Amino acid sequence: MNRLLAIVVSSCLAVGCSSATEAPVPAAGPPIHRQLAPRTSHASSVSDLNVAPEIVAACGLPTPHFAFDSAALTPDDGLDALATCFTSGPMAGRKMKLVGHADPRGGVEYNLALGQERSGAVETYLTNHGMADSNVQSSSRGALEATGTDEAGWAEDRRVDVLLGN
Repeated sequence: MNRLLAIVVSSCLAVGCSSATEAPVPAAGPPIHRQLAPRTSHASSVSDLNVAPEIVAACGLPTPHFAFDSAALTPDDGLDALATCFTSGPMAGRKMKLVGHADPRGGVEYNLALGQERSGAVETYLTNHGMADSNVQSSSRGALEATGTDEAGWAEDRRVDVLLGN
């Protein structure tokens, strides 16, 4: 418990004091569980998803990404349009697979947990907006497929892939 408290305090201090050129690296160890911010607005052009091309074509969706060390959804992430597309639009009744990702700046276990938290946040949002639980599956790849080497690249690594399920 003391270690978890130290990680939380260190993370808060590091995020609050980080410079624009170098972001803090989360400590390896147990994941930090956060309360996700409630979503209230409609989709626009910024989001936290990397949507498969066939879904983008059918639903007309943006591609969003997450903030560093966060699984919080933003008001502009396109989830309203995605939920509508899969509940009453061209993809109605189809299954979806969500795969969470993280940038490489953290331990393997931490990044896998953060990726799962991200895909879980998207899954919860979609099921709360009409998608059947049985039609959504979430998982995590953590930083296993991360390719970024700077902040712009790391921002691309922090995402949830939305794929058609089987």
